[in-house]
Amino acid sequence: MSLLDKIQKPIESEMKSFVPYFKESMKSKVPLLSIITNYILRGKGKQMRPMFVFLSAKLCGEITKSTYNAAVMIEMLHTATLIHDDVVDNSDERRGFFSVKALWRSKIAVLVGDYMLGKGMLLAVENEEYSLLKIISNAVREMSEGELLQIEKARRLDIDESIYFEIIRKKTAVLIASCTEIGAKSVNASNEQVEKMRLFGEYVGIAFQIRDDIFDYQKTNVIGKPTGNDIQEKKMTLPIIYAINNAPLSEKRQVLRAINNYKKDSKTVENIIKFVVEKGGIDYAQKVMLAYHAKAMDILATFADSQAKTSLVELLNYTVSRKK
Repeated sequence: MSLLDKIQKPIESEMKSFVPYFKESMKSKVPLLSIITNYILRGKGKQMRPMFVFLSAKLCGEITKSTYNAAVMIEMLHTATLIHDDVVDNSDERRGFFSVKALWRSKIAVLVGDYMLGKGMLLAVENEEYSLLKIISNAVREMSEGELLQIEKARRLDIDESIYFEIIRKKTAVLIASCTEIGAKSVNASNEQVEKMRLFGEYVGIAFQIRDDIFDYQKTNVIGKPTGNDIQEKKMTLPIIYAINNAPLSEKRQVLRAINNYKKDSKTVENIIKFVVEKGGIDYAQKVMLAYHAKAMDILATFADSQAKTSLVELLNYTVSRKK
């Protein structure tokens, strides 16, 4: 049994029921949409977001139909953002599959993403899940703001730590926070519990993104060397922000110039990675990631022991220890 299978154990039946429920919710009478949505379903990954929804719901009460609606709405939002991200990033691959953008081009990909957002919101309205719709709508707004903020700052390379945390909170953490908040809300948890679960999800999401940012500077099992993708895309993440802030002015200017003038030169990427490691950027990012892990763990400690709580602890630990 894999770790994720073990984590899913308290919600095993709910996760099995979720898959056909999600598939049914995506249905369309337009043949092209049916073809594309079937293709999307074939490439579905670990489905960690529905797991967060169901585990958070079970931590705070008994799972209801509203919880299933919440999980579907979250997964539709997540799917829509992935499709739109591939258009924004001009990416032709997603989890080892061709992206929707690669197979059907950008125009259709944008419309499919819009369809997913619309279906999720319609599901909420049809079931009068207005409190859940408010959580989803807020997430859409914040994620869009985060993406635009990152694009704006990447042009000038003037991101400090406060801006970095604002970007990752909006781009990544708000979605996981929505999962845990909406899960608690779907079982009529108290306002205090709902806010606790929102904060828990936010801390998990920040730790998750910092772990992703660290990967860019570490060797991978696949190619045996760091990818440096963030450097190539001029994304200023926590390891390099810390390294630059702790370097002499002349060295700082040199590194920023190298990033700004990057022209697909692997030697440049190697030099920047070496600079980040030597200046303690990786160690610092790991320390911050573990601090957010501890804050999330402190929130879980306020809830009574249960199988759902144990699984959330394991899911939190997996977030900061995963290898990919």
